[in-house]
Amino acid sequence: MIYLGADHRGFDLKAKICKWLAGRGYEFEDVGAFEYDHDDDYFDYAFQVAEKISHNPNLNRGIVICASGVGVDIVANRFDGVRCGLGFAEDQVHAARRDDDINVLALPADNCDEELATKLAEKFLETSFSSSDRYLRRLEKLKRFEKSL
Repeated sequence: MIYLGADHRGFDLKAKICKWLAGRGYEFEDVGAFEYDHDDDYFDYAFQVAEKISHNPNLNRGIVICASGVGVDIVANRFDGVRCGLGFAEDQVHAARRDDDINVLALPADNCDEELATKLAEKFLETSFSSSDRYLRRLEKLKRFEKSL
């Protein structure tokens, strides 16, 4: 399942990504915002997406959107098993999926139009984790660190 969430700054971009996902036959759930509210907070939507991802981080994926992408990225990375990466270029998102096994993509609505957003989402959703020894070793170190906190 793919979960999406965005505040008011990412509201329009999220709607466009949802339409793109539907057109491609992806199964997804929009967790909000469901209406434009200038006073809402990115935290609430990133929290909902990351919480859902954390229940099955190896199977679920998420896309979170705010103005810079940084706020939602910070929130999402607070959850066990969530590896969120801020996307800004296709090759960078490809590498983040392939090498770091990100399961949440953060997008900067202020710096990302519909065309770029859908290209980044496509790279995120269609790139597999490489599972090579060195990347598995790095993820294992991250898991051990998370457990030590």
